[in-house]
Amino acid sequence: MAFEGSKEKIGILGELWTFMKVRKKWWLGPIVMMLALLGLLVVFTSGTAVAPFIYTLF
Repeated sequence: MAFEGSKEKIGILGELWTFMKVRKKWWLGPIVMMLALLGLLVVFTSGTAVAPFIYTLF
């Protein structure tokens, strides 16, 4: 199979997916995705003119 060694390459995302699948913790998926999107929003807007408007949301 071509994907046999890919689990080691995925790392923490693969472990998180396996944890959610085995333990049936599907509610963690949307929380992790929203935290990641929020983190990306803060990182990408930190040096722009939009930053003061984003930081007022918090």
